Amino acid sequence: MNSHQRHEDTSTLTENHSVRGASIAAIQHHYDINDEFYALWLDPTMTYSCALWDEDEIKSPIEDAQLRKLDFHIEQAGAAHAQSVLDIGCGWGSLLKRLVTVHNVNRAVGLTLSESQAGKIREFSNSSTDVKLESWYDHCPDSPYDAIISIGAFEHFSRLDITQKEKIEIYRFFFHQCCNWLKPDGRFSLQTIIHAGSIKKNEFISTEIFPESDLPLYSDITDAIGGQFNIINTRYDGKDYERTCKKWLSRLKAKREEATELVGKQVVERYLKYLALCCVAFYRGDLELLRMTLQRK
Repeated sequence: MNSHQRHEDTSTLTENHSVRGASIAAIQHHYDINDEFYALWLDPTMTYSCALWDEDEIKSPIEDAQLRKLDFHIEQAGAAHAQSVLDIGCGWGSLLKRLVTVHNVNRAVGLTLSESQAGKIREFSNSSTDVKLESWYDHCPDSPYDAIISIGAFEHFSRLDITQKEKIEIYRFFFHQCCNWLKPDGRFSLQTIIHAGSIKKNEFISTEIFPESDLPLYSDITDAIGGQFNIINTRYDGKDYERTCKKWLSRLKAKREEATELVGKQVVERYLKYLALCCVAFYRGDLELLRMTLQRK
């Protein structure tokens, strides 16, 4: 399938700009609460996604597991020493910083809808890093990337109030865009939470924590990829996310008083409940963590 055919297949989506995932307001509802609040319970890199744990690690700090995760995705994407790499959903910039300071990437571009996150990245960014306050939907690079990485953003690309057909169309257009942004044979390393087995909507998380967001099934992703990418590697690390959430929950409990001073009791209690629910969901297997490596055909 050539790029012209892919464009024809997704033309209905490009014309229907109302069919999108979480809005800017919904993203900022969660991520723009207070950077200092997140810094209390995330690791020093401010990485807000599932870590990659070594089974032999018992008491090692979460920062080590987060850096291992970043290096894993960089290796899977073949991004080390690349001329240009795109990070879709770049958070507070830990991957961007890792790419340019450790893996000798010439230019690392990050996309985020959070003004707070973009501002934080601009504090340390230089000529090698470029953060853009924009959706992947609107991204138009000047030239193809050598590699793409997206960690923990895919969960926000769909909403609960759209049809299954619209959901797959959004995902298909996303992969279509990634394919067009990549150089031939370029790789894309993706990390996302997925539903495992039956889909169970949690009213609290879907309204109080992540409004306008919905999780995919594995089959949603493979259906949307179609003939655009080859799947090179797939792994499931739900237990890693259970452990990560337990670490975050423990750290927030330990800093409850400081957190309350920053954002108030109601917000702190909301996040304690959210992290506890996530621990249970990954423990029971209601949710799974997918890491997938794709290569452009």
